[in-house]
Amino acid sequence: MSDANGLVETLKRAAIEAVDAKKPVCIYFGNVISASPLQINVEQKMTLGEKQLVLSRNVTDFKTMVTVDWATQSSLETHTHTVKGRDNSGDGIDLTTGEEDLAHTHRIRGKKEITVHNGLAVGDEVILFRQQEGQKFIVWDRIGK
Repeated sequence: MSDANGLVETLKRAAIEAVDAKKPVCIYFGNVISASPLQINVEQKMTLGEKQLVLSRNVTDFKTMVTVDWATQSSLETHTHTVKGRDNSGDGIDLTTGEEDLAHTHRIRGKKEITVHNGLAVGDEVILFRQQEGQKFIVWDRIGK
């Protein structure tokens, strides 16, 4: 009976070693120690550089289109307005108002491009996945605080 138990334990160990040898995807936690060049310290065991990192959109600056229907904040500052164009008669308009202290807002509507500032900064804590059998790590997201 002890030979059978020994065989089972040996098979279990061999199976675990086979899985470990393939290096399946693993989850790691890291801390950004430099933003430029990007360096992430992983669980206080190793430091990864830019060549080892694949960044998801969650951790990069990117541009995207959004539809907006906003009004600017009311302004009481002294400023001018320039108006150029044509009136209903086709006559040219080119005027600049004098400096005034008039409270007003401006409407902003339509499809606009914005930049989302998601780039990593020193001190950010991140979640990483190691690619199976690879030396690359995917920086998936920040850890919420």
